[in-house]
Amino acid sequence: MAERQAQAGHPSTAADSDSELVNLARTGNLDARETLAQRYRQPAYLLALQMLSNRDDAMDVTQDAMLRFFTTLGSFDSERRVQPWLFTIVRNQVRDLWRRRQRRPGDSAPDADSLTSQLVSSGPSPEADLRRQQLREEVWRALAKLPAEKREIIVLRDFHDLAYNDIAQVLGIPIGTVMSRLHGARRQLRARLEEGGRHA
Repeated sequence: MAERQAQAGHPSTAADSDSELVNLARTGNLDARETLAQRYRQPAYLLALQMLSNRDDAMDVTQDAMLRFFTTLGSFDSERRVQPWLFTIVRNQVRDLWRRRQRRPGDSAPDADSLTSQLVSSGPSPEADLRRQQLREEVWRALAKLPAEKREIIVLRDFHDLAYNDIAQVLGIPIGTVMSRLHGARRQLRARLEEGGRHA
């Protein structure tokens, strides 16, 4: 531990900002790298799962993306936010996997059960929260039926709470396109939810 602290001047903590952690990680501080990994590994995995709908593939993509994340630290502007940058890497890794398998987004229907089991808490819930959990499950099942392009923009905005400019960075599209695509995706999701309610 003392050796690691000496490398970067001081140990990193979970309270450090992303900018501080990136700068420390660049110096070889292993604590900073581990803190960044703990902070962003799960969001990266959930995004990969949302796009791939396969746990094993999502785990492989996440591992590759985290490796890429750390090997490109030298070119990252530490004043920018880490999450959009990492999500861009995840998205590129997913699309590389699709190309290797000669698949395109939306070629196969996603596994709704896989999504809901990972994205909805399976732990014990107070009785007052039961309906809330059921609603979350309904939303994720409806979301799983949308085209990949629609799913990803809703997840980035409404699940990961990314700002419009961050989503534009991740998807490589103008902010105006983000807003119009999100509007259309939410409309489709609402229709899926209403359709599910009618068939319940």
